[in-house]
Amino acid sequence: MRSSRRNIVVSVSLSAAVFALGAVSSACGAAESIKIGVVNEVTGPQAEAGQFTVNGIKLALDEINKAGGVLGRQLELRIEDNGSTNPGTVLAFSKLTSEGGLAAIIGPIRSTQIQAASPTIAKAGVPTMIGGTDTSLTHVNNPWVFRARPNDSYSSRVIADFGVNTLKLKKWAIVHSTDAFGSGGMKALLEALKAVGVTPVLVQGYTNNSQDFTPIVLAIKKSGADILATYMTNSPDVGIFAKQMRQLGVNMPWVGSPSIISVTALNLAGEALHGTYAIADFTTDADEQSRAFTKKYRDKYGINPDTFASWAYDALHILAIAIQKANSTDAEAVRKGILGISGYKGVEGTYVFDQNGDGLHGYSVVKNEGGKIAFIKRVEFPPQ
Repeated sequence: MRSSRRNIVVSVSLSAAVFALGAVSSACGAAESIKIGVVNEVTGPQAEAGQFTVNGIKLALDEINKAGGVLGRQLELRIEDNGSTNPGTVLAFSKLTSEGGLAAIIGPIRSTQIQAASPTIAKAGVPTMIGGTDTSLTHVNNPWVFRARPNDSYSSRVIADFGVNTLKLKKWAIVHSTDAFGSGGMKALLEALKAVGVTPVLVQGYTNNSQDFTPIVLAIKKSGADILATYMTNSPDVGIFAKQMRQLGVNMPWVGSPSIISVTALNLAGEALHGTYAIADFTTDADEQSRAFTKKYRDKYGINPDTFASWAYDALHILAIAIQKANSTDAEAVRKGILGISGYKGVEGTYVFDQNGDGLHGYSVVKNEGGKIAFIKRVEFPPQ
């Protein structure tokens, strides 16, 4: 009996010790990593672009963690697929924020998806880096949204200035997606052209994922335009549109938003995009930072990066800096840490966050020379 009692006591004590050890281990495990949420296009029609984004984030993750992490802890990603849709984006944000435990989130690049999810982001109160460039996204009184790209109030002015003052062309046709990005870009470009005394001869919208742009191309041909500007959201649309332009004999100077130099568009369109111009927040050969990033990305993934990868790479580095600066993962502290970043040289440019949450304030002008993207110039504006 005495032996049995002793065994029971020992067993209970051992169980308690194991439970306590497990609790400590669990607590340590929670403290070991800082969790960053990612809402991205893993599936759906934009999954190829989404893969570039995830690749960029994971490249930054490896660099940060190999350097010792943040606050002595490793970063860990929690990725949720949005299916390339607005409802999927809202659902992904809701799932991530309801589970809790996130220091910050890296959202998608599509303005229309961010627009749909903005109320969910505001309600959750988790600092969220975005890649959408529709100006309004950071001007709707949502203190939790921060942009790791320049917005379209800058891109429109660069497009207008380059077309009017450098190319010396005045008869503009504008083609744009009817989503938040395309409509916002179109409106900003109309204002920028008005400021230099130009009224376009054609403004034409289209629905994303269109397969036949023939009516739009014929309208451009009939309009008498001598220059084309585009705000096209999806890279496959750019490729299809470019091919149909050339097939129908329309060949004029074309200045496009960054999707015109995405890897997907370049691969799909081929020669149909040769000779075109783009405004870009990232190019592979713009400066020392972009060249170094391009080499690291190509060495790891076997392909050149584009904007889909570059902004997300910068976004995670910015979050790491903000958390370290705040010496905390508290949401308000991280939010203030992001707003306090000034002078950080990323691969997209030098970040100086303004009160709206915009970190970049300029674009590069580039040209597709036989399939190679050649840097022309960088145009910077003072923060608004």
